[in-house]
Amino acid sequence: MGLVGTDESGKNGNHPNRSAREWCEEALSRLDAGRPEAALDAARRAAGLDPASEWAHRLISLAHERLGRDADALPAAERAVELAHGSWPARLRLAGVLRRLPGRWAEASEQAELARKFAPEEPGPEVMRGDLALLRGEHARAERAYRAALAADPGHPQARVNLGLALLRWDRPRLHHDPAWPIDPRQSGRARRAMEVWSRQVRLLLAVGTLGIAACALLLDWGAQARLGGLVLLLLLVPITVRQARRVGVWRYAGAMLGGDPWLGVSVASAALSIAAFTAWLLLGAVRVPWLDPVWAGLAGILVLGWPAQAGVRALAQAWRGRPLRALAVTEPVRASERTARRNVGVALWIVLGRTWTVLVALAGGALVVEPLAAVAMVAVPSPLVWGFLRARPGADRWLLTAAGLVVLAAVACAAGGVLEAAWAWRTGLGALVAGAVVSGLRGAQAWWRGGPGPWRSSLLMCDLPVGGEPSVALNSEVRQTFSYARSVVLAYGDALGPRVAGAVASVTSSGELRLIAETEAWEAVEEDPRVALFATDPLQRRFWVEVRGVARADSDVLRVTPKQVLVGEFPGRHQRR
Repeated sequence: MGLVGTDESGKNGNHPNRSAREWCEEALSRLDAGRPEAALDAARRAAGLDPASEWAHRLISLAHERLGRDADALPAAERAVELAHGSWPARLRLAGVLRRLPGRWAEASEQAELARKFAPEEPGPEVMRGDLALLRGEHARAERAYRAALAADPGHPQARVNLGLALLRWDRPRLHHDPAWPIDPRQSGRARRAMEVWSRQVRLLLAVGTLGIAACALLLDWGAQARLGGLVLLLLLVPITVRQARRVGVWRYAGAMLGGDPWLGVSVASAALSIAAFTAWLLLGAVRVPWLDPVWAGLAGILVLGWPAQAGVRALAQAWRGRPLRALAVTEPVRASERTARRNVGVALWIVLGRTWTVLVALAGGALVVEPLAAVAMVAVPSPLVWGFLRARPGADRWLLTAAGLVVLAAVACAAGGVLEAAWAWRTGLGALVAGAVVSGLRGAQAWWRGGPGPWRSSLLMCDLPVGGEPSVALNSEVRQTFSYARSVVLAYGDALGPRVAGAVASVTSSGELRLIAETEAWEAVEEDPRVALFATDPLQRRFWVEVRGVARADSDVLRVTPKQVLVGEFPGRHQRR
């Protein structure tokens, strides 16, 4: 790890002869090397030498973000946008900062849209749009954005990894909180905690009360006294409910929280249903319905509304959500160079394994009950799993390999048992299914004990690479002089009728932007499509021509053009003109 303010040799890095752009290049190299503190120092030096350098301010913002200082990253990102209104990396940098700040999500989306409008050929703006959609749970919209990014750059690692998450229907870390809400995530987190605690307390108390009442009714014949205790238990739920309701606070968003986090909604709904069912159960015990045993009805209610049943339903739903095979196909190409991709590939394979196991259990049970020969179909069930392993080759996770091998063995053995009607084959197949479940459980227990990623969806990671560090386009002294002293400048733009050209008067600012005075039609056109091109010739001897392609933005009485590309060429000589 190098020292702040030192060069690669470890000596003092004052470098008085370095330009602002060279310091920006140094800051970018330090960021790539994982040295954000040193990068921040270099970027500040660049901004000190050239306060009008929007690239320097972008790098300051990026360094602050890498250090976890989102609030400090915002002013520098906003300053970069002020200096270069048409810079798509500056807009992208600002969007990356705003999406992490509470209540600024709409602004982040607006900046990402502007970045895409300024540079539709670049993958970065589409990736940002996909990330914003993915973090809100809008998986279809995120998938379209990532595919648009891959159309521009098929090897973009972030687009591939996050496209896999969109295909898997990934759940964001704070599922109960919509990033577009203007409230702090800590407020919604406290509300979620209050609702979760209320649900847990209610279900636990009612389950204990039901067991106690059943025991008193069956063993001690204290039915009336037990029902009276049940009514007292219902009264105890009132202060618990009032206490947790006060902690929610943001009731305005409670309904959206329950809809955004379906398992929280199921938990709260089951608690409310438990209260209603417990009350009805007490009444049934008093009324004495002949065809319904109230004791066993209460025990059945515990089984249906309790957390074990909900956990089983949730595990089944998580296994069958999304398209893991397609996620493997898009994520696997970056597996070798991206740790996040390798981790997501492993989780996707566990999901495929879980699906395969559930189908095999259902087929084996059906074959044993209805027709043993139907077990032949079990041979084809592990084929998607085998395809996924051959494509991804996850050699590091031996638990996964062992569980997959047991599942394949179970399919073959049960199929052999159905054809040969051999009991040993059925025992082998069913034993392998049980062993596969045990191995998966042990893998999960190991992950829980060590605090590492496990074979479940919550281990999926979103790829979040830093954005907005691309170098700005610099205008050298020759280009600056050409536009400052050219007798005429030609502005090319497009409108609804096609390409247009117009004369303009241009000047160059210290930050490298071009200021234009142009006709009204050009102003109206750049509102729809801000991409323009400027042409000028050598004002002295007409030896060369200059073309600047950039993005135009209206600002008071001038058009501000931020360069994206600069082309310089020489005019042909006399013999060439002939």
